[in-house]
Amino acid sequence: MNNADVVQKLWGFCNTLRDEGMSYGHYIEQLTYLLFLKMADERNMPIPEEYNWKSLVERTGMELLEHYQDCLKNLAKEGGILADIFAGALSQFREPVNLKKLIGMIDGERWSAIDVDIKGAAYEGLLQKYAADEKGAGQYFTPRELIRAIVKCINPKIGETIHDPALGTGGFLLGALEHILKETNDGADLTREQNEFLLKKTFSGNELVLETKRLAMMNIYLHGIEADVYYGDSLGEGRHVGKKYKVIMTNPPFGIKSGGVTPTRSDFNVTTSNKQLNFVQHVMSALDNGGRAAMVAPDNVLFDSGAGTQIRAILLEDFNLHTILRLPIGTFTPYSPGVKANVIFFDKPGPTKAVWIYDLRTDIEKITKKEGLTEEHFEEFIELYQNRKETERFKRFSIEAIKKNRRDYNLDIFWLKSKDFDAGEYEEPEVMLESIKESEEKIIDEIDRIMEVLTGNEE
Repeated sequence: MNNADVVQKLWGFCNTLRDEGMSYGHYIEQLTYLLFLKMADERNMPIPEEYNWKSLVERTGMELLEHYQDCLKNLAKEGGILADIFAGALSQFREPVNLKKLIGMIDGERWSAIDVDIKGAAYEGLLQKYAADEKGAGQYFTPRELIRAIVKCINPKIGETIHDPALGTGGFLLGALEHILKETNDGADLTREQNEFLLKKTFSGNELVLETKRLAMMNIYLHGIEADVYYGDSLGEGRHVGKKYKVIMTNPPFGIKSGGVTPTRSDFNVTTSNKQLNFVQHVMSALDNGGRAAMVAPDNVLFDSGAGTQIRAILLEDFNLHTILRLPIGTFTPYSPGVKANVIFFDKPGPTKAVWIYDLRTDIEKITKKEGLTEEHFEEFIELYQNRKETERFKRFSIEAIKKNRRDYNLDIFWLKSKDFDAGEYEEPEVMLESIKESEEKIIDEIDRIMEVLTGNEE
């Protein structure tokens, strides 16, 4: 069975649940629970007998429906990966006949016999379909073409710890795994100790949304690895604070507000409620000496004044912010089609001597659902990233020039002029709406800051 067949079969299960009024997200959750129990049964994992796969297969009717809910509730109390998969799990089924049919469909395959790459890619395929069909699913999905380009540039290696503080469904971790396996002859060149480290000690992440964490854990499990996944806000206090990683790759949620809350982390040098700027501070704090980071960030991170100026100054002085990739408009279609975003690459320690910027936006066709992002979009950038050769699209700006000519360490640098530019033309509506939304959030952020000063709550 190839990848497309598995995706099609899994997606076909969704038709069984349409009469239940079940959303795509809930469908994938229910599939996650049942697939896990089926594979645990095939692998003889220690699942309590009263809640294992066979206990579901042998029941029918309302007894099955009630037993399934009991399984979800009690497996969440077992600890380990069971707790990760089943934490807060609830049944979304109303009709026992539909649950029985889905169990029968899953029981008809031996999932452990399917190649791990096919199985994992199939699950990724489902998540991608979900993100494409549901605009509200942006939290789940970063384009895999962009992930692969970032991973190739960062070039994670065996023995390095790899972390994503905005984990989503684990795309960056799995992209790193794919890269390392490709570089080690599908793992055949690894010693037993190296393989053990890769599968059990390499990967970690933070995820704020419980349902998303569950999908990430299942996705990671399907790829045959274990990961330390912290459930909670990366910007808040918790056991994740103070931990260091050699490689960090992440795409934090868009939007600049932190839900009205200003983090009070002792490891943050600048106090702000701007979520994107705080994610930059978090990544800087979590990056180990000799480490490398790549972070997706909207344009405002490059030019915001106030806290933005202070954070960029620290980033340029204490880290080596060596590369910025300006992404095409529409990169995050369909859920944020107008966002203007970049990837910032930096190492620890610094200081920065020069910033290289690759403009993949000016005179680049907008990314749409019909004309999607491809790996070819990033081929030239990856080559130039590795070889550091100036071209029309890839320019070097010395730190001296930035300090002299760029007010407030503004890194929002353009030099290409659009061939199609017309003074009478305007940006497309979704781009204008994103700009308006960002401006409103910045105004609210400033009002909050002023209120803190007036009420004496500013530290």
